[in-house]
Amino acid sequence: MAEITAALVKELRERTGEGMMDCKKALTKAGGDIEKAIDDMRASGAIKAAKKAGNVAAEGAIAVKVAADNKSAVIMEVNSQTDFLALQDDFKTFVAESIDEALADKLSDATPLIASREEARVALVAKVGENVNIRRLSRIEADVLGGYLHGNKIGVVVALKGGDTELAREIAMHVAATNPEFLLPSQVSEDAIAREKGVFLTLNEEKIKGKPAEIVEKMVAGRIQKFLAEASLVEQPFVKNPEVTVGALAKKAGAEIVSFVYYKVGDGIEKPVDNFAEEVAAQVAASKQ
Repeated sequence: MAEITAALVKELRERTGEGMMDCKKALTKAGGDIEKAIDDMRASGAIKAAKKAGNVAAEGAIAVKVAADNKSAVIMEVNSQTDFLALQDDFKTFVAESIDEALADKLSDATPLIASREEARVALVAKVGENVNIRRLSRIEADVLGGYLHGNKIGVVVALKGGDTELAREIAMHVAATNPEFLLPSQVSEDAIAREKGVFLTLNEEKIKGKPAEIVEKMVAGRIQKFLAEASLVEQPFVKNPEVTVGALAKKAGAEIVSFVYYKVGDGIEKPVDNFAEEVAAQVAASKQ
């Protein structure tokens, strides 16, 4: 019997989309033979089809749900392997039930939700033959909240002190369109400013050559000021009325923007790049051996 290592369990999970414990049980029953474990799992109906390692679930949907009292909200990402599945009712139902549970149980982390929804996830994978994963979630609490979904790919929740839900939603729509890095200019790190300064000096090397140091400093300061405005939500021109900044829009309504959360499907997930020509060449080479 082969040793049931963590690496072996991980490989089986990647190939089947099943939970760690189910994979470990299947490997133990199969004496550590991963191919037999997959066959046994398929035969038992636990999975519809074996997934190959590398079938990354990088598509899916973002969900946003605000509580009835408008004091708390949850934003969540659930991944699938294809965009097609993300549009199907079975997947949508799984997402809706998951976010309802997260909001009701006041969850601020995906880990307990992943555990409690594992049986439903396994059933969905078995039915659709595609990997599905709850990836992440955030819980937001504030005096006033507004959520916005752009299709099922981008979701935003904005928290305000003062103002109303409609204002928060308008600002959330702006965030979805511009994806600012920071809320306030003061939150921009010194490292980010230094990088921007370096890029500016490199790109404008010929233009600033021979100019007095004080002139160069003014040029750099102007670029940094523009960078802070572009990167900070409160300083950005409001998309619906570029003559006013988002911060000024909130202030006029007697509100202060406390925070925002921006989710985009697949952010940070490395997607494999298929090369059909290389795959065919490898198969031909193997057949000649």
